[in-house]
Amino acid sequence: MGVCHVHQHVWKAWRQRGTGVCLAVCLLLQPAALSAAALTNNGESYEDQAAGKLRQSNELQQKIDNVSEEKRAIDEAADAAIKEHQARKAELDATEARMKENEDTLQGLQKDYDDKRQALGKRVRDIYIHGQISYLDVLFGAKDFNDLMTRMDLLKRIIRRDYNLVTEVAAVKDQLELAQAELEKDRETQAEQESRAHKARLDMEEKVGRQQALIERLKTDKALIDQQYEELMAASRQVGAMIRERGDGGVQASGSGAMIWPISGPVTSEFGWRVHPITGSQRFHSGVDIGGDYGQSVHAAQSGTVEYAGWISGYGNAVIINHGGGITTLYGHNQSLAVSEGQSVSQGQTIAYCGSTGNSTGPHCHFEVRRNGEPVSPYSYL
Repeated sequence: MGVCHVHQHVWKAWRQRGTGVCLAVCLLLQPAALSAAALTNNGESYEDQAAGKLRQSNELQQKIDNVSEEKRAIDEAADAAIKEHQARKAELDATEARMKENEDTLQGLQKDYDDKRQALGKRVRDIYIHGQISYLDVLFGAKDFNDLMTRMDLLKRIIRRDYNLVTEVAAVKDQLELAQAELEKDRETQAEQESRAHKARLDMEEKVGRQQALIERLKTDKALIDQQYEELMAASRQVGAMIRERGDGGVQASGSGAMIWPISGPVTSEFGWRVHPITGSQRFHSGVDIGGDYGQSVHAAQSGTVEYAGWISGYGNAVIINHGGGITTLYGHNQSLAVSEGQSVSQGQTIAYCGSTGNSTGPHCHFEVRRNGEPVSPYSYL
């Protein structure tokens, strides 16, 4: 069974978790139980916490700005990676086109080379077989010496031309084979570059996604901090108004001293630190929870004046009694109330009926004792 409770130690835990606005509201809505001095202290505490929330908000905004700037740079890098990917793909396509064109050219030259080589081979064989006769034919067929020299020069030119043709075709073939090897290498390089560019693009897109998610989380955190800041400022303003209204510090002591248990039943949750049954987080329990049944009478622990009777966020239907001397008691989670504000009550008088309103998991009475607004162990007064 649980409620939102207030204590200076709770404030520290609350600041660490950033989830304590409910605590501030709980304290805010029990104004009559607090002395003017306690309200002043609490008002200053609210303002200090509000200032802390404002600092947190500003820090989160700075983080959002920083991450947004980082995301902008990543967006630019991602755009560059995409453009590089497209450029590499275009270069690869151009390389493949050149490769196809050169392959066609190489096939044509290869055929021409093969034809010429075959013809040259036939001529070489003819010269080898009929070489001496041919030279004799050239010699004896000449009309004169000049004609002989002309025929010999012509024969040399034919042989040289064929030789040059073979050499040229071989050179072209070597060049094309080299070009083909280079293009194959370029193609492998381009494919590797295209793969790297594609990976870089995917990496950049992933980074952009992560940064955007981080920005959204920071914005959500900032919105929560801003909300807490506004609620704390509202609490501070209302506490200030309560201070002005209660400048007399409260009523004088009228109780007899010792308190009685407000309800008969087992203690289900002690005063002090505990795991909250609703939130599951470590919370300071500012009172004791006493198990009861729906409709069971809840009694005033000591005589005094009802300073508040009504709904308090977290506590549900609650009654606060001022016993004077800075001592107040609170009775929370009631099904209904039997007293009203300003009413004098005696010790043991029925002031409410047990229930499970507010942040509660079952019927019980949440009983608090406060000294100058600060929760203290009820056992010191029972």
